[in-house]
Amino acid sequence: DFKGIVVCDGHSAYRKLDRENPDIVFAGCWSHARRRFAEALKALPKAAQKNAKETVAYEAVSRIAAIYHLDNQMEGQPAKVRKMYRQANIRPLIEAFFAWAKEIQTKNQLSRGKTLDGINYCINQEVSLKAFLEDGDIPMDNNATESALRSFCLHKHTWKLLDSLDSAIIYSITETAKANNLNLFRHLEYILTVLKDHQDDRDYGFIADILPWFEKLPETCWSKAKTTNI
Repeated sequence: DFKGIVVCDGHSAYRKLDRENPDIVFAGCWSHARRRFAEALKALPKAAQKNAKETVAYEAVSRIAAIYHLDNQMEGQPAKVRKMYRQANIRPLIEAFFAWAKEIQTKNQLSRGKTLDGINYCINQEVSLKAFLEDGDIPMDNNATESALRSFCLHKHTWKLLDSLDSAIIYSITETAKANNLNLFRHLEYILTVLKDHQDDRDYGFIADILPWFEKLPETCWSKAKTTNI
């Protein structure tokens, strides 16, 4: 039943969801788009590294870095302001990037490898990679989400008492609570207190009032720390 924006890489399963659900907007991750080019540069033989600036991979990384640099100038600004800025200042760089990538692809001079994979990936994901230009709330990548999940991936093997679905639900609630600037302990305490009083209920409508994005949660649930946007 989810409706909204999903920032993700180009995994084929997401494309299937995109086709099946018109209420979901899939925005591409520029960090994933950059990754193949960065890997190509790292893989250069020592003798070739002095000429790295002449490679297609270096050009791609430089172009993407310039896009990130401009977008970072609007950090913390309202979504409407970010969108206007992106349309005026970043769209030209984006259009130039894809025109350049398509020219590289058309020339067909790259051998198989990370750089060619990166060019093909970007062109195939062009629509989703441009999605952030249309909405100031869409980030350029999903790095914040991946960082939030890193500790879960590190510790999942020690949480054998929970099955995968239970742990996913709990982790989803806690990370969403962080994103909504809640005190994790107080919010979980509040959830468990409310659930205790509804154990025999068959109507689960009350759940909407205890989830992390509910604006009328008790004052004790809110954190005084700075909000983390995910």
